[in-house]
Amino acid sequence: MANVEAPTPNPTPVPTPSRWSRLLRRSVDGTPPQDPLTMADFMKVAKAKIDASASNLNALSQEIWSHPELNFNEHHAHEVLTDFLEKEGFNVERHFVLETAFRATFGSDNAGPNICVICEYDALPDIGHACGHNLIAECGVAAGLGIKAALEASGNKYGKVTVLGTPAEEGGGGKRLLIKANAFTGIAVAMMAHPYRYNVPRPIALSMTTVIIKFQGKASHASAAPWDGNNALDAAVMCYQAISNMRQQIKPTCRVHGIFTNGGAAPNIIPEEAELTYYLRAIDEGELSVLKRKVRACAEGAAKAAECQVEFRTNITYANLITNDGLSSMYESHVQRMGVEFSTDEALRQGGSTDMGNVSYLVPSIHPKFAVGPGDVATHTGPFTTVAGSPEAQGPTLIQAKALAMTAIELMQPSGQDTLKKIQKEFKDTVSKLQMPE
Repeated sequence: MANVEAPTPNPTPVPTPSRWSRLLRRSVDGTPPQDPLTMADFMKVAKAKIDASASNLNALSQEIWSHPELNFNEHHAHEVLTDFLEKEGFNVERHFVLETAFRATFGSDNAGPNICVICEYDALPDIGHACGHNLIAECGVAAGLGIKAALEASGNKYGKVTVLGTPAEEGGGGKRLLIKANAFTGIAVAMMAHPYRYNVPRPIALSMTTVIIKFQGKASHASAAPWDGNNALDAAVMCYQAISNMRQQIKPTCRVHGIFTNGGAAPNIIPEEAELTYYLRAIDEGELSVLKRKVRACAEGAAKAAECQVEFRTNITYANLITNDGLSSMYESHVQRMGVEFSTDEALRQGGSTDMGNVSYLVPSIHPKFAVGPGDVATHTGPFTTVAGSPEAQGPTLIQAKALAMTAIELMQPSGQDTLKKIQKEFKDTVSKLQMPE
């Protein structure tokens, strides 16, 4: 395993006893400031810490990128991330709830809000980090470093930062499992940023569930006695066609896409079993329930027509993403001041699904997407894997980390408490009107 060293900060030489030099010393060696510090001062500390750590953060990202690991098997990523955070002075809980999850904290539960920044680090089969989760991990760690530096400069009196490592976003629902284990108890807000082709501060992520439709028929020789069989593949084909026809009547925000996962063993055997796997997506949990009912009706009708039995099973459900307006507005103001321009094309907001959606039903959340490569390079492709490991991706990633850190710092200030209350009220009002995810 490559050795990824966390930086060892050194006090900046101070030729004159300026206010800024005292602030930097405070964040490094605990020297008390001689005059009150402002929110702008703490933000400068956070950005300076991220800049000072840039080469080490890049090395961390490269270490994850060059060792792609599938969901629930992110052992190397877990090790290098927890080592890095531990050396940076975080209290690190390895194997937190899940084997490859972690929780790293700094600050006081009693001093102010607990702000959570989220890391993802699983890869995709065959094409590695084509969703850029190495950059998500880097961004989360970098934001955590910045917030921690600001808390140290304040004398640890404004709150707490939690860097939460969440495995298995790609189909495993790691965050759902962490939610069930109460990992988000006490969290005030949750934030992460995701690499993409464009800068989209409020992406649309759909509710999604996996549906497995299994037909059970009766085997028979396809030539000698086909009349003795009940063809499970026929049932599956009719089901597939019925679902395809049903698409005419679903809403534009719904998505249905599936494959045959079992179609029989040999051409001369009437298939006794056949299976389809579908992803169903909708704008929210209520619409997803309607879509599931329609697909189930197709499966049951096909089974009846082919005189087969059908098993209709749903697997992991990802909730739609609820972007908190107040929290996102705060993030947007910080990232725009660093020169980031947002796409105005509404079509680019629409994306896939994420288990961050489940988190957004639990605490106020944001999940902005940021541009790291050419606009014609899509995620989940080989070319995006190259982009995610490129030097050009580093600048945008650290800008996002700074924006998340500054958002957290603003919320932690006494002046931010009213804003935090408004954010949490907005969250409660929004969620109370929605059907909760399964």
